[in-house]
Amino acid sequence: VQLQASGGGLVQPGGSLRLSCQASGDEETFLTMGWYYQAPGKQRDLVATIGSTGNTEYKDSVKGRFTITRDYAKNEVYLQMNSLTPEDTGVYYCNADAWNRRWFKNSNHWGQGTQVTVSS
Repeated sequence: VQLQASGGGLVQPGGSLRLSCQASGDEETFLTMGWYYQAPGKQRDLVATIGSTGNTEYKDSVKGRFTITRDYAKNEVYLQMNSLTPEDTGVYYCNADAWNRRWFKNSNHWGQGTQVTVSS
């Protein structure tokens, strides 16, 4: 299983960014997918998740500003981030729960991080 994240960068406060993550696996069905972020010196924290039926969950501080969506056919998950603040700065990681159809077992996977910096 591989998760390839992209879309980070430098943006001014109040600006927007869109993160993308492509999941791939020959024998896997991807279940819940999501985004986590890690601020400098802090532990990794949930940003948003989206389940296999479209149910979503958000960190309180991003509700109303961030939107997680998913293309089930492409195994891609997106995070639209609006009204960004310096507190949103950090490394954002894609995460996915995968069901292996051959071996009938679950596994959890992380992508490489993508840096988001919000600064004027």
